Amino acid sequence: MNAVVAETGTTDFSKHRNHAATAPAFLSVHDIHAYYGESYIVQGISFNVHEGEILALLGRNGAGKTSTLRTLARLSNPTLTHGEIWLDHKPLHTMPSHEAARGGLILVPEDRRIIPGLTVEENLQLAQIVEPIGWSIERLYELFPRLGERRQQEGVTLSGGEQQMLSIARALARDIKVLLLDEPYEGLAPVIVDEIEKTLAIIKAQGITTILVEQNAVRALNLADRAVILDTGTVVFDGTAKEVLDNKELREEYLAI
Repeated sequence: MNAVVAETGTTDFSKHRNHAATAPAFLSVHDIHAYYGESYIVQGISFNVHEGEILALLGRNGAGKTSTLRTLARLSNPTLTHGEIWLDHKPLHTMPSHEAARGGLILVPEDRRIIPGLTVEENLQLAQIVEPIGWSIERLYELFPRLGERRQQEGVTLSGGEQQMLSIARALARDIKVLLLDEPYEGLAPVIVDEIEKTLAIIKAQGITTILVEQNAVRALNLADRAVILDTGTVVFDGTAKEVLDNKELREEYLAI
């Protein structure tokens, strides 16, 4: 698919087409439409993500970012009514959420969903009850030493940053191909955000693809390879992260930065 660019008013961003993304897509999202009840939230979104990329999915509040992630993860709400989602030649749009997860697409939601009553290690073990299994628990402790130190601590009693580490580790405990992160920096101190970004760089080096939704657009763009910007449920920009960082007009109109 070609990159998608919008023209709004007198502003023309057509020069920001992504000519570099010519390799076959690893994750292909084509014309997806989704609803919360009667509310039309995802309105014909299309984009490609290539293997090992970090894609920043950006936009103002209410642009449809979280809804898009939930639609990709095949959650029941919002409801996908039209379109196709292909991951490594597999049609995710025909699958329920548990099959999409088994196929390698894992969502880490904003609220992290740490399971009460279970220790750090039990949260990780639970993720590996059903095959296919991803990283070993000891390897995850090497990636997140703090979790190793707190392996017998109840997960919900961890700090916010440690809970975010646990939620990412729990995703990696599965055989993951695409990691969907919804607002992973929310409420975290800059030093913890630095740690998470270093972790995401390590994950990228392992060939795992990441789609990152984040309100801190500048940090997300500095980490990402490419960016897709949404506005009211549609794609208005698809190109490199550098193009967004270099274009003040684009940033002001769609990201308010």
